Amino acid sequence: MAVSSRITLYVLFFLVFLAQNIVSQRPSALSSDEQESVYEVLEAINSAVQWRYVFPEDLCSSAPHGVVCEYFTDENGNETAHITELSFGYVSDYSSNPPCSSNSTFSPRLASFTHLRKLFFYKCFTEMQVSLPGFLANLSSSLEELVLIENPSLVGALGGILGNFTRLKKLVLTGSNVSGEIPDEIGDLLDLEQITITRNRLNGRVPRSIRKLQKLRVLDLSYNGFEGNLPDSIGKLTELLKLDLGSNFFGGRIPESLVGLYKLEFLDLSYNRFGNFGVPLFLAEMPCLREVYLSGNQLGGQIPEIWEKLGGIMGLGLSEMGLVGEIPASMGVFLRNICYLGLANNKLEGTVPEEFALLEFVNELSLENNQLSGRLPFSAKFSAKIGGKLKLAGNPNLCVDDKNSSGFENLKLKVCNDNKPTIPNPALFSGCSSLRLSSYFLRLLGVVFVLFL
Repeated sequence: MAVSSRITLYVLFFLVFLAQNIVSQRPSALSSDEQESVYEVLEAINSAVQWRYVFPEDLCSSAPHGVVCEYFTDENGNETAHITELSFGYVSDYSSNPPCSSNSTFSPRLASFTHLRKLFFYKCFTEMQVSLPGFLANLSSSLEELVLIENPSLVGALGGILGNFTRLKKLVLTGSNVSGEIPDEIGDLLDLEQITITRNRLNGRVPRSIRKLQKLRVLDLSYNGFEGNLPDSIGKLTELLKLDLGSNFFGGRIPESLVGLYKLEFLDLSYNRFGNFGVPLFLAEMPCLREVYLSGNQLGGQIPEIWEKLGGIMGLGLSEMGLVGEIPASMGVFLRNICYLGLANNKLEGTVPEEFALLEFVNELSLENNQLSGRLPFSAKFSAKIGGKLKLAGNPNLCVDDKNSSGFENLKLKVCNDNKPTIPNPALFSGCSSLRLSSYFLRLLGVVFVLFL
């Protein structure tokens, strides 16, 4: 009997020890002050939801999607819990963040989260006008992502807000009505990798301090009111993959310093006020380019012969630029991966190069409103593949072979009467080997030489 009691006592001691050990390993709860801050921020976003009732427990254990808590250990081994991410605005069933309301606003409690790394608002400020509050400058210096997307009622200026965010990597502000200039202090945010400030009402000049952002990979300032010359210092942002300054009021000459962006894949300078200096020749020295859009700038001149090293281009927009002369055959030879080519609304003349029949991946080709003439090199199969994305209107002297005319009925082209020239064999250019291309150009040169004898 005594042995049985002793065993029972040992078991009880073991269970007590195990319970204490489990309790000691339980993650620390969020402090009451930080928990209260979360509730107040949620109530500012949507007061119609009873957040305290729906989520009464520790918010590190049970919180709405978009509220992220993490655990930190100090130098003494003490563990504490803190909010690190706050995301608001329903995006999808997979990102069902706390929904915003028609009277959403910013809570001053946002500045109380000492470990906050990400702050995200999607379609939160859409009806009642809300200003960017000054206390945003007091957000945690640990902030890495500040993202506000599609908030048309958001107004105010960026000045005086950004300076404290020394660890910021991503700054996204799209579809708002924020105005004023980009402050010089942005150059002090040395960890920035992405600046996307598009579809706002920002104006003025791009600050020269931006040259200090050597980690920047994306710079998108499109659809604003920026003006003046582009600073040459943009060419020093050698990590850039995307540069989009489209739909602003930039003028002068496109700076040749952009050739220093040797990793650049996407370049959009369309619909600005760049002057009559021609298509930049330095593009030939940027072989990583995949998309280039210069449309809507009166650069003038002829389309240059710069395409030999740009075979990776998939999108090229050169419409509404005052271009004259003929379309180079080399575009059809070298731009073999192109999917979109826009040359509309220029003053181009001559024939559509036979080599354009080799553009097997193109799904939109816009040549409308030029002065092109002669036989189209495209088959009915080519026309059927592109459909309405083959745009040729405004070139009354273009014609099509009788046997292909059925494929171009929607374009209302006249039928050609002369003999059809030979379309180059696609096998000639497979792989774009230098030997075969050289042979082809030598033959072209021989033809030109004979013509001038």
